[in-house]
Amino acid sequence: MLQRLIRILAIALLLCATACGEKIPQLPKLGADDVVLAFGDSITYGTGARAEESYPEVLAQLIGRRVVGAGVPGEVTAISVQRMPEVLDEVRPKIMLLCLGGNDMLRKVEPFAIKANLQTMVSMARDRGVAVVLIAVPKPALFGGNADFYQSVAKENDLPLEGAILKDILFDNEFKADPIHPNAQGYRRIAEAIAELLRRAGA
Repeated sequence: MLQRLIRILAIALLLCATACGEKIPQLPKLGADDVVLAFGDSITYGTGARAEESYPEVLAQLIGRRVVGAGVPGEVTAISVQRMPEVLDEVRPKIMLLCLGGNDMLRKVEPFAIKANLQTMVSMARDRGVAVVLIAVPKPALFGGNADFYQSVAKENDLPLEGAILKDILFDNEFKADPIHPNAQGYRRIAEAIAELLRRAGA
């Protein structure tokens, strides 16, 4: 029994070491005057909390850089594709945080179409020299995990992916203002997770 317990513990430690050593695609280092763009829908907008409690506002405090929140509640990726060029050209960010797809999934948009729109937006940003961080949104289902297209887009474009935090928050009522939006505590946790990802990615 003791030997079995030791074996299980050893395997757990090995898995932890492997996960901790996972290589994250690197980002350009942010200068003091560089801008981060948070582009998305109602989660980026901060629905469910006060404006100063939205994750872009909290993130700005955590990283000491200007973070521009460009979230439009209810927006689907097909509309975001049309909106993005003007926002990128106006803000001129160094890094863009892309958090979209939840409204598409609620409206039963085909996964291949969501993926294509995300890819288009990644390409738009990169064509302007903007680095991209992808934030996955969980499927709108009980115990739903992330849709496969987030991992695919991240892998195909060598992007840092935050794939855990929204899944953790949106399935924990302590951090939710309503069934699909975080509360102030939830948005702070999102900001903290993204700040840590930016740090680990070298930004």
